[in-house]
Amino acid sequence: MSRTATALAHANIAFSKYWGKRPYPGNYPAVPSLSLTLDAMTTRTTVTFDGALAADRLTLGGTVEAGRPLERVTALLDRVRAASGLRARAAVTSQNDFPTASGLASSASGFAALALAAVHASGLDWSLEQVSDLARRSSASAGRSLYGGFVELPAGPAEPTDAPLFARTLVPAADLDWRLLVVSLGDTRKDVSSSDGMVRTAAESPYYPAWLEVGPRLHDEVRSALLARDFERFGAAAEKSALAMHASAFAAGVIYWQAPTLQVLGAVRELRGRGVAVFATMDAGPHVKVLVRPVDAGPAAAHLRALPGVGRVFEAKGAEGAQLIPPSVGAET
Repeated sequence: MSRTATALAHANIAFSKYWGKRPYPGNYPAVPSLSLTLDAMTTRTTVTFDGALAADRLTLGGTVEAGRPLERVTALLDRVRAASGLRARAAVTSQNDFPTASGLASSASGFAALALAAVHASGLDWSLEQVSDLARRSSASAGRSLYGGFVELPAGPAEPTDAPLFARTLVPAADLDWRLLVVSLGDTRKDVSSSDGMVRTAAESPYYPAWLEVGPRLHDEVRSALLARDFERFGAAAEKSALAMHASAFAAGVIYWQAPTLQVLGAVRELRGRGVAVFATMDAGPHVKVLVRPVDAGPAAAHLRALPGVGRVFEAKGAEGAQLIPPSVGAET
């Protein structure tokens, strides 16, 4: 007998970055963050608990995975097994419609979909907040992808804790139509994972303490501008947050940018000089995401596509949160 569920979740892009963890177990972010869940990047994950399996099995994009990717999946499944009383191992099949581990937030959508599918396949009757906390313990940004629209995740407490920490929607997707142009600079997997990059930054960057001080202030500015629906103030603060995050990482030798990254950033500044309100943000990867109003999306995308080194440019808008896919919830077979 087996129990199965399938979930779909979208990637999210943070406008205020959390880069860094609290120095105690539990994967608590050191800085608050605010993101937009995107309709254009999706992960679909099926979890099947099966008593006949001797070990958990992970298939990602048609490839059977082992090592660290499987270990992270098993850690989440172990939390679900502990809460539900299940002992069965699980087969996990996951598919992204965008490149994995290249700086396009695949861990956010991946662990959000995994958490939702695993909870329902196990038979747990958990709230969305509990599922967000579960996902956040594996990938902090995944806690945000359970929700739609503009989403906030607080920083973890300063003192050690095992208390829940979950995200929440600040502005629903349907309430504010700001767009992102995702400028993809290739599908190559990055050399340094986000998790490893954060550890190295905290240990080696002389600017990490400055980031811990300025990051929350920039988050407050991003949040305030969002609630005021002030597009230009929001974009300017978001760009500062991304640049400050990468500056702290650069000083530790953690460099995600490539030559085309600088070309795109220069083009964003050029467009602003022409009076087009566009602002850049970047996660732990070479790709650039450009915040733009809908009226400017087409011309800005055409300008960016013409740059050397740009693979493709696609437009994204706000999406709803993660959801189960029929026939769904914890079905027994």
